[in-house]
Amino acid sequence: MQMTDRGLLALVRHGGIVPGPYRDVKQVWTFGIGHTGAAGAPDPDTMPRGVPADLDAGIREAFGVFRSDLARYEADVLRAVKVPLMPHEFDALVSFHYNTGGIAKVALTRHLNAGDRAAAAAAFIGWLKPVAIRRRREAERDLFATGR
Repeated sequence: MQMTDRGLLALVRHGGIVPGPYRDVKQVWTFGIGHTGAAGAPDPDTMPRGVPADLDAGIREAFGVFRSDLARYEADVLRAVKVPLMPHEFDALVSFHYNTGGIAKVALTRHLNAGDRAAAAAAFIGWLKPVAIRRRREAERDLFATGR
């Protein structure tokens, strides 16, 4: 299973596209579309600072890293979730995991695997670190619950 085009657009909208390393709201060095060193190479903490002179190459690199990260996060969700998913549910879960890295240890996955989709949807709001992420969590919850 892979994210739908609609899910990909939502994920990119949440993260934005920055072709050079920057500090996110938690002051973690980040690159491209929400890529951090926790996701693997390249490590934004060690990348040259600033926007690259060749902006097109920087954008291509950002999308290449995004594709690589996305494949890992999609696989993580498929390993953690033991029940069949609708495409919009999968999109929301991958977006959540892409941002938190927590799909295997969160209450929403436990609720979902127990068959309680309503409790799983409500549990998205349990991850508000930092609080500024509330709109994203609400959007992921709504996508999961309603497909919108």
